[in-house]
Amino acid sequence: MGPTRIGCERLRAKVMDADAAAALIEAGSTVGLSGFTGSGYPKAVPLALARIIERRHAAGEPFRVRVWTGASTGPELDGALARADGIEFRLPYNSDPHARERINRGEMEYFDMHLSQVAPMAWQGFLGPLDTAVIEVSGVLPDGSLVPSSSVGNNKTWLDRARRVILEVNSWQSESLAGMHDIYYGTALPPHRVPIPLLRADDRIGEPYFRCDPDKVVAVVETHAPDRNLPFAAPDDTARAIAGHLLEFLRHEVKVGRLPPSLLPLQSGVGNVANAVMSGLLDAPFEGMSAYTEVIQDGMLELLAAGKLHVASATAFSLSPQAAERLNADMARFRDKLILRPQEISNHPELVRRLGCIAMNGLIEADIYGNVNSTHVMGSRIQNGIGGSGDFARNAYVSIFLTPSTAKGGAISSIVPQASHVDHITQDVQVIVTEQGLADLRGLSPKQRARCIIERCAHPDYRPALDDYYRRAREHSYGQQSPSLPGEALSWHQRYLDTGTMRA
Repeated sequence: MGPTRIGCERLRAKVMDADAAAALIEAGSTVGLSGFTGSGYPKAVPLALARIIERRHAAGEPFRVRVWTGASTGPELDGALARADGIEFRLPYNSDPHARERINRGEMEYFDMHLSQVAPMAWQGFLGPLDTAVIEVSGVLPDGSLVPSSSVGNNKTWLDRARRVILEVNSWQSESLAGMHDIYYGTALPPHRVPIPLLRADDRIGEPYFRCDPDKVVAVVETHAPDRNLPFAAPDDTARAIAGHLLEFLRHEVKVGRLPPSLLPLQSGVGNVANAVMSGLLDAPFEGMSAYTEVIQDGMLELLAAGKLHVASATAFSLSPQAAERLNADMARFRDKLILRPQEISNHPELVRRLGCIAMNGLIEADIYGNVNSTHVMGSRIQNGIGGSGDFARNAYVSIFLTPSTAKGGAISSIVPQASHVDHITQDVQVIVTEQGLADLRGLSPKQRARCIIERCAHPDYRPALDDYYRRAREHSYGQQSPSLPGEALSWHQRYLDTGTMRA
């Protein structure tokens, strides 16, 4: 790819600095940027754009853009643009604290959506035109093909749909990423949609590089900057207990013949608890496992290194800085065991159902009937977004949700009478696990679910209040299929917020 990693002469002629590239982005335009959970996002152009926006605002000139990405990104993108008040509209997922505050103050419009649906919606056109794509790549081949970076996300769609393209070529990313990606160009909208020919997690059905007409590229910026993923905390007693209950459940499912000894492809959400589960699998009696998921975390890298996991398919890395450094230094060892795909493939409901994934995701709160809130605090304040949990939960072979039984040092119960917001309905939630125990909800009626969740998942400090609520709901509810006292159930949140405690 040459010393600058830009092997295409036509694109080398378009190299410029980030300020000049950012100046090509117009106020009011829609910008599709690479990035997924802090990996593979552009680091230089968004910062330069934020500086332009700040100068324009200081001069009394409004300047905001509409931002589309794969998922969350990093402080040089979401953080910088949000601080500059430069984002008018954001989709499909956000975890940046500055952007979160603007969203919750009503200063930024936010479309929280299933990650598998972003690319199809962009192609359908009702989101409007995509003016500019700003995409990080790890290299450019002589024929103009683009070597993807540490995430794929929606980059294929942004490159195809955008009127013009700005590339960031990041030499910090390992050159050994070349060949790791599987970019499938066979998706189409109805009535031309056909089955996706992927039967196993390790199947490759696409191409290793992005296609992009060099004439669409208006700027190329060379960078050397790391991804900004955060470190994972060491598993604490709560995370280890949750992992222990889940591993015991998986061993039982294998014993009774509902799962094979190698399990089924694993999907895991992002976070310390999910990472603790992956680490716990190191000592579990499962061999030859596979992963078909959104992100590859530290625990999956450990399983690959130990030979317990033979392949991990995802759309991005979500590694601690230490794990990212290890991967970059030893990429040649891992590259044949890792596949990065577009998120419309990694999260595709057809494939999740066909492969029979074991979905493991976190939550903010679950109610006694198994409705799960993944996104909102007090029913109205967005925390992050639904991400890909809905893509997997509804279509998984087993849909599992993991959470500590309390939050805020025990001041808040994660099990409540009625969820203040529902992202995953009871029909999509099969297993709930806390450090207190595991509730297998498959085949249970709502009333049976309530008893199971209270007894096995709720913290002992909150069981009496939940028992009392459920008893009175059975006595006074309008109906008895899912007994509830709606006003009181939702006042559970406000009542304890007002007193500053959730203790019963």
